[in-house]
Amino acid sequence: MDPVPTEAPAVPTGTSTPRARGARRVERLCHATGVLLVLSGLAHLVVFAVDGGPWDGPVSWRKPVTFGVSFGVTLIAVAWVTSYLRVGPRLRTLLLVVFAADCVVEVGGITLQAWRGVPSHLDMETPFDTAVSMTLAVGGGVLVVLLTVFAVASFRHRPSGPAGMDLAVRSGFAVLLVALASGAAMIARGVVLTRTGHQEAAYHSTAPLKPLHGVSLHAVLVLPALAWLLSRTPWSEPLRRRILYAAIGSYVTAVIGAGVWAAFAY
Repeated sequence: MDPVPTEAPAVPTGTSTPRARGARRVERLCHATGVLLVLSGLAHLVVFAVDGGPWDGPVSWRKPVTFGVSFGVTLIAVAWVTSYLRVGPRLRTLLLVVFAADCVVEVGGITLQAWRGVPSHLDMETPFDTAVSMTLAVGGGVLVVLLTVFAVASFRHRPSGPAGMDLAVRSGFAVLLVALASGAAMIARGVVLTRTGHQEAAYHSTAPLKPLHGVSLHAVLVLPALAWLLSRTPWSEPLRRRILYAAIGSYVTAVIGAGVWAAFAY
């Protein structure tokens, strides 16, 4: 007598598992938080248009504008790009939650000090200003650690995604490491000058490294976004690869140029 066939157990799809749902939740959290940070930066651009004042310098509306937009865009980009990394779902969720919270703290502290009319970084004039400044410095260190973990993960295991995404993600994180190094250098040099009584020099010491920091910060969004767009075209894979290589070369050239300018201006 033939055995009665039994129905094979259903295999849950990747989109129905609790881990996948958790990944989607943390991504939505990061995207929503990033949008709010960008809107905060744009709102302060309106404040600057109404209130006026200097655009440059340690006390200006430029800081909540640029930091709000930059941190918001970076948070959205990191949440998206890390979906291509081979990182455990729980670890990725934890890192993204901490990263999102740190972005809010950084932008919040900078915005608070702008409304108070005092410098946000390297300001040790009062105990409260010192607390804010040191919080931002520690937050910057946390950002360096988190993004370095993601960068290392991108090189330990080949990122997934459409053709060219692995190269774009790895290149983006490699250039991002330059941004992290330049940011850490700005904070370290500024703190040393402040602690040795050279407050004004500390405020101006970051200027040479700002272009290098700004240019290299967003490669982790620009290059993967280009790879994603190219994958939607009907062009051949060799052509898409050549375009991506050209874009990476151009980006690296811009970073080197900003680095050379920083070296001469430092």
